[in-house]
Amino acid sequence: MATNRRLVFSNGYIYHIFNRGIDRRSVFTGFREYLRAQELIEFYKHLETPVRYSKFLQLSKSLRDDVLREINKSETQVDILAYCLMPNHFHFMLQQKVDKGVSTFIANFTNAYTRYFNTKHERIGPMFEGIFKAVLVESDEQLIHLSRYIHLNPVVSSIINESDLNNYKWSSYHEYIAPSKNSTVSKRDLVMSMFESAKHYEKFVLDQIEYGKKLEIIKHLTLE
Repeated sequence: MATNRRLVFSNGYIYHIFNRGIDRRSVFTGFREYLRAQELIEFYKHLETPVRYSKFLQLSKSLRDDVLREINKSETQVDILAYCLMPNHFHFMLQQKVDKGVSTFIANFTNAYTRYFNTKHERIGPMFEGIFKAVLVESDEQLIHLSRYIHLNPVVSSIINESDLNNYKWSSYHEYIAPSKNSTVSKRDLVMSMFESAKHYEKFVLDQIEYGKKLEIIKHLTLE
């Protein structure tokens, strides 16, 4: 995978996007914060968002329903192929749909979440490192291995046990294994078309857990 933060995001191409809290501080510290992050992901992936999410929540239910209907009619600025929220960082695999879609989505997501977190914790200032990292996905092989890497993050980082991976609410893994109508992942089939079934994908992911843990131990030697 080619990595260059100065790369120009192109429509139709797929990117691994990741960023972390300043000084590696925790940015998602509880259920409500993870949930708000997921709500922001679902909201801001759309191209047309007539109001900020914080203002949207202040509307009456009927008005919120009207806004959601309009938003859901609009196209997305990115397709979310996979994601994972971790205590001090996040990963996305995104396909850009419109010009500046990736940059706009990440800016909207991180800015909205920072406003929410700062208000809740009575703090000021940025939450995330200034420039998010981006890697171009260049082949189908890289695509499926990246999806596995993203989905294994909670296990290889020892946040959860392997047996709990299916129940980890803050990634798209459970949407791959048991998809639902309310899925945040809009292009699960791009990865899953390379596997006979969800069970085969699950095996593909779980077979590499020990290898992933070894990589986690030495990642400080290989990442800038």
